[in-house]
Amino acid sequence: MPDDPLVDKVPPHNLEAEMAVLGAMMQSGDATGLCVQHLDADSFYRPEHRALFTALVEMYDASRAVDWVTLKETLNQRGDLETVGGGDYLITLVDSVPTVANAEYYARVVKEKALLRGLIQAAAEIIRDAHSHGDPVDEVLDRCEQRIFAVVERKIVGQAYDVRTVLADVMQKVDLIGKRAITGVATGFADLDDKTRGLQPGEFIILAARPSVGKSALALNIAEHVAVDAELPMAFFSLEMSKSELVLRLLSSRAEVDGQQLRKGDVPVEKARLIVQKVVPYISNKPLYIDDTPALRVIDLRAKCRRLLARFNIKLVIVDYLQLMSSPGAENRQVEVSNISRGLKALARELDLPVLAVAQLRRESEEHRRPRLSDLRESGALEQDADVVLLLHREAMRHPPGTPEYDQVAGQAELIIAKQRNGPTDTLKLTWQRRFTRFRTWSPREAPATYDVEQYETAPPAVPQSETETPF
Repeated sequence: MPDDPLVDKVPPHNLEAEMAVLGAMMQSGDATGLCVQHLDADSFYRPEHRALFTALVEMYDASRAVDWVTLKETLNQRGDLETVGGGDYLITLVDSVPTVANAEYYARVVKEKALLRGLIQAAAEIIRDAHSHGDPVDEVLDRCEQRIFAVVERKIVGQAYDVRTVLADVMQKVDLIGKRAITGVATGFADLDDKTRGLQPGEFIILAARPSVGKSALALNIAEHVAVDAELPMAFFSLEMSKSELVLRLLSSRAEVDGQQLRKGDVPVEKARLIVQKVVPYISNKPLYIDDTPALRVIDLRAKCRRLLARFNIKLVIVDYLQLMSSPGAENRQVEVSNISRGLKALARELDLPVLAVAQLRRESEEHRRPRLSDLRESGALEQDADVVLLLHREAMRHPPGTPEYDQVAGQAELIIAKQRNGPTDTLKLTWQRRFTRFRTWSPREAPATYDVEQYETAPPAVPQSETETPF
């Protein structure tokens, strides 16, 4: 094996910066408060500096006076004075500080070197794991990715902001003259956007309904608006339907072609020409990223979203649906769903993106009564973790198709904002177009599609507000 020039290299470090940090901490409690926000004992390269930092932080936490005299006494009582270099070295540390005012800068230099050492250590462990033959490859890859992201996360430093800074940010989002500005990602449903101001970054949103009500369709409608109409990059993780099924639904919705006709290849000539010549080329350039990996784990989802955010700067994540995800190691299903819920909540906060997860409600009510928060399946953690809970209901599900009761409500749906941590709850009406598996903002007027192929030359067609539903 050829000699590796990296084997004997000294790990990155800056002893002068480490000495300046410790010297500044001995001279100023404020400097200590700043430094501890960036550093821990492991940030220091020399073991003696780690011991000194630990002693200084303990004295600071105990509200004891800190200078080189009191530090010397503390170290002497603990028997560590000679280990760190004796009293003369403490004086050297104090003298090494050009100005205490630069303490935070010195701390950042020490932190950067520590991050580089951490990256080198992670790389060495990755090489070791890659050479081992005992574990499955996916587990090795998962550990490798965790190590790299652990180094990245050490770079993040939280801080407090003065109220003036926060107010300036808030006033950019708050409208005091009555207009409801969309501060998040618009869904395309005017009433919902008015109540929520869009899907907010960092929020975990649950869209839930009983089977066959249309929750996946509504989620895809939102994805269509975000990626196709607003042209915002977004990720759609489908654990139930394949990517081909999703795209067929998208074509049916966009071209307003009966989904069954589209699957059978029995589409009228004009509609077929619209799809092939206009709709497909138009949609193909939009930033919608579909992943249909089944039984997706939270850790896999997190890794995929990080990459999509870094590569495409995605603005929204949709997961369809939550109960099909997995969290290995949980002792029962309730704990597993709780772990998944917390993982999605943490993902939204970490990436500062809205994460919308489709969820299934309990089947126990055969008469399809109006859903409630307590109907969320398998875990109370869903209700607790979610910032917003949307419950979808269609009254027509309570009646046999073809009956007068069914016909009266066939094209109607309700979207219940059952929980909103930072806004009102309400019940919103939607129009349901079953043939196109599409929801629209509610309109009491029913109108057929009237646009033609040429409207796709420069923009998507002006879609009608609703269309009479054909029960089947």
